[in-house]
Parts: sequence; structure tokens; C-alpha cells
Amino acid sequence: MTALSCFADAPLGLLRHDAHELRARHCHDTPFAAVVLEGGYQEAGDEGRWNVRPGDVLIHHAFESHLNRFDASGARVLILDLPPELAQGAQMRGSAADPEHLVRLAQRDGRAASALLAESFAPGTPAPLDWPDLLAGELRRLEPFALADWAERHGVRAETLSRGFRTAYGCTPKAYRADVRARAAFRAARTGSAPFAVIAHHLHFTDQSHMTHAVARLTGATPGWWRRRQMDTIQR
Repeated sequence: MTALSCFADAPLGLLRHDAHELRARHCHDTPFAAVVLEGGYQEAGDEGRWNVRPGDVLIHHAFESHLNRFDASGARVLILDLPPELAQGAQMRGSAADPEHLVRLAQRDGRAASALLAESFAPGTPAPLDWPDLLAGELRRLEPFALADWAERHGVRAETLSRGFRTAYGCTPKAYRADVRARAAFRAARTGSAPFAVIAHHLHFTDQSHMTHAVARLTGATPGWWRRRQMDTIQR
């Protein structure tokens, strides 16, 4: 496995963030759930952009990238292991009925707190904030389209498209689509048995080599390595 040093930590337990803190776009290699306890912030990443407040829960899967902009009051956040029940779903944001109870339980038993979060999680579907969110949603569909055509259809000046998207999401539309596609290939390699050439074609990579390079760049290992690891885990 290729060593990477760019992954950001998501330590379990309570985290405090300063007022107006900005965490530039970063990638976590481990999945987790973030329960907002106090304050608020905006998160913009591979699964969307949201303004979150106390009681909100954000689901993060492995190798997802995002940025965080914290409000004037900063934030207090509880980080929990991602429960398997929530890891399998497509929902990325929801709420918890009693976040402080989760904190007290997590101090005694982190696994129990994660299990309770899975039981009490109420999914939510926030509306897009503005045109960068609409573009991000289209990029996540992974269907090829020309950015210039999209800009024309939505009344966005072509020369401001990349700059405006970067301001919102911390990367260009091209880089965003590349990361989303690489994560999709990573998931397909781990959870299915389709030949890699078929996966590469389905996800619109140039060829299998292109997909292999993209997954290795994002995760530090090739699709073949991830599939072998998954098979070893199943056989144990």
C-alpha cells in the first residue's frame, strides 16, 4: 500500500473549534459521524454543502473530502464511530433527538453511543444553497457533461464558474468530479465482484489504468489491493 500523509484525523470524542476557524478542504481515511452540540458551521464536501446547527448529525464515509467554516461562536462537536446501519445508507445529514445524552453515554461506552445514534437518527434533506450546490449535485451523478454547457443553461458566466465553485467547495469542479469518481470506484472495488475494466467503463474513466491511478491517488492503494483486503476480511 502506498503511504499517504495527507489524511486528516477525526479523533473520537469531544472536539471544540474556535470562532471563525477555517479548515481547508481535507480528506479523512476513516468513516465517522459528527454530532453538533453547540455553535454552528458550514461544511462543503463530496456529498454536499450544509449549514449545520446544534442537534444536526453529519455522516462521513471513508476517503470523503470536505471543508469547514465555523461561525462566530465556534462549535462543540461529538465524533463517534460510524454505525454500520448508517454506513450503508445514502443519507448524509440528519438529526439526533438528545445529543447531550449521546455525550454522556460516549464517555462510558463509545460503541453504545454509536448504536444509540443509529436508533435515533432522523434523516433530513436540506435544499441546495445556490448554484454551486446544483453543480456539485450534477457532478456527483458522474454522467459526462461540459462545464461550459452547464454554465450556459444555468445563467452562470463561464469565467466565474470555476472561481465561484472553488469559493464554495475549496476545489475546482474538475477536481471535485475526479474525487467523487475515485470514491465510487473504491466502493465498487470493495463491495462487488465486477471486473475492474467494467467498473472503469461504467464510471466513465478513460480505461482501467486511469481508474487504478485515481483510486490509488485518493486512498493510497489500488482497487485490486482493496478488493483483496475485503475478501480476506470476509473469509476470516
